Amino acid sequence: MTQPFYEQHDPRFLGCVVPYSPMEEIATGCRWTEGPVWFADHGCLLFSDIPNERILRWTPGAGVSVFRQPSGFANGHTRDRQGRLVTCEHGGRRVTRTEADGTVTVLADSWDGRRLNSPNDVVVKSDGSVWFTDPTYGILSDYEGYRAEPEQAARHVFRLDPVSGALAPVVSDFVQPNGLCFSPDESLLYIAESGASHDPAVPPVIRRFRVTDRGGLSGGEVFATIDCGLPDGIRCDMAGNLWSSAGDGVHVFAPDGALLGKIRVPQRVANLTFGGPRRNRLFIAATSSVYLVYVAATGAQVP
Repeated sequence: MTQPFYEQHDPRFLGCVVPYSPMEEIATGCRWTEGPVWFADHGCLLFSDIPNERILRWTPGAGVSVFRQPSGFANGHTRDRQGRLVTCEHGGRRVTRTEADGTVTVLADSWDGRRLNSPNDVVVKSDGSVWFTDPTYGILSDYEGYRAEPEQAARHVFRLDPVSGALAPVVSDFVQPNGLCFSPDESLLYIAESGASHDPAVPPVIRRFRVTDRGGLSGGEVFATIDCGLPDGIRCDMAGNLWSSAGDGVHVFAPDGALLGKIRVPQRVANLTFGGPRRNRLFIAATSSVYLVYVAATGAQVP
């Protein structure tokens, strides 16, 4: 019997999921889970509990423990090409890197002489460049950071050059840019628009950009629209399908933008990532919990 939480919209969806795989709640008791990132070399998942200002660690067989507290109201995480943790911090309004010895290096905290808004989600390209979104969620209240007026004139998406260390906006026309991910061959960058969180007139869409040879972006057309809630964290699998958070679970889109199906989740989903030894475990950060379900897809490579 197919699990009741699967909702098929296209026959191709059956190639993405394991119809009989159950969904397991592996962590709970949080206020707002975010930023899951899998560490294959350590066999563990790190994720944020933003309002409680902590980064938690889940290890199979051992459960949940605290990795870092206080966390600076950490939100999104990824790993760079050397396997180091890269983190968006609302509290310090910065992007940081945790070195192998545990020390923290600030990668970016200002642009054009002004503090960043509140970096939200981050990805690292194979050339070492760091790409992150900078909406204002972390400064809207004291719940996920510290209330403050924005100093930036826009909610930019930034690129940090791996050679010069120069920071520059690559997109500046989002209301609230949120999750982002590259296609498997890194020719495309997908960015979620989550401005509907505070303005229902903003379409809940994921836009698609082409990555230029010089590290810029072109295009920016709408790739997909979320029909329940809004898009937040997004990930690609090796087939180029895009997996997006939504109000009712995880929505899976084909490379042509067609909705293949949904994985219904009991709580509103904020983010997700692939992990496990074969990158076929989907970890879902959903409000107060983290869920795990085995899928047929293989997540795009992350160190």
